[in-house]
Order: sequence, then C-alpha cells, then structure tokens
Amino acid sequence: MATCEVCGNDYDKSFEIAAAGERHTFDSFECAIHKMAPVCEHCGCSVIGHGHEVEGHFYCCAHCARSAAGVEALADRA
Repeated sequence: MATCEVCGNDYDKSFEIAAAGERHTFDSFECAIHKMAPVCEHCGCSVIGHGHEVEGHFYCCAHCARSAAGVEALADRA
C-alpha cells in the first residue's frame, strides 16, 4: 500500500504518476487532478481538458482566454 500525497489515505489501489521528472502517488483521480492540473488564470477552475495556453498562461476555455488575454482567434469548436 502507498499513501496519497494529497489526502494522506493509505490505499491498496494507489497509483503513481510521473511528470516533469517527479513521481507522485495518489489514491484517486480527484486527488491527482487537485495536485497536478493547471488552474485557469481567468476563472480559477482546474483545467482537466485540453484548455488553451496563451503565451505561457493557462485557460479552461476560449471564452476565458479571450476575456483575460484578448485573443480573439481562439474557439472551443472548429
């Protein structure tokens, strides 16, 4: 068993994620998202989908990117 680094739960079905040269242990996807997902710089929600990155800033959707960064060319649909 391994202990989740977010909630401290010692769980027999924990898992590891390796990212950016570091290894993390979690007991649920919820904890993994809480720790690792970028946060939208406009509305503050966790970006768990594709999101949009504009000049190193992360946004959850085209609306937030347009509102915060003024990038009109972004769209959530093609």
